[in-house]
Amino acid sequence: MEVRGKNAGRIPCTCRPGATVWLTGLPSAGKTTIAYEVAQLLRSQGRRVEVLDGDEIRRFLSAGLGFSRADRHMNVQRIGLVAEVLARNGVLTLVPVIAPYAESREAVRGRHRTSGAPYVEVHVATPVEVCSVRDVKGLYAKQAAGEISGLTGVDDPYEEPVSPDLRIESQNQTVRESATLVHKLLVERGLA
Repeated sequence: MEVRGKNAGRIPCTCRPGATVWLTGLPSAGKTTIAYEVAQLLRSQGRRVEVLDGDEIRRFLSAGLGFSRADRHMNVQRIGLVAEVLARNGVLTLVPVIAPYAESREAVRGRHRTSGAPYVEVHVATPVEVCSVRDVKGLYAKQAAGEISGLTGVDDPYEEPVSPDLRIESQNQTVRESATLVHKLLVERGLA
């Protein structure tokens, strides 16, 4: 790869390719935990890594958006834009976000395809029964008590990826084992 612009062809670029690794799944599926474990593995190898935590994005980049289908789509598109820009600039970007609608995820994939930035979709396919027991944020308990509605996978849809690059069943393995599977896929694709 070479630097473009007026110095094109003169200064070789030693940059490693960036990529977006989109971890989708139900609330409390283990997406964020796995993403941070993968980030730690990659950083130990000297990679530039960012984790775009869905909760942090909601607080800062997507503050003011609700949970209607349109708002959820806009949230995913905003995150997708940031991820694509980072990936295009050599950062391995891990995105643990529910992203419940296939159309929204496909739009993000399309943005990456258009720019040439690699995109990897990982479905953290933890069953809702396991997620509700983990209930990291107390959402399932609040939904069961009638305090909230529109919980993805319970009373709001979650459209599972039909053919993700990797499917992880986090209930059957440790966080480290899940992260190792993601890392292995990235190595196989020349991204780690």
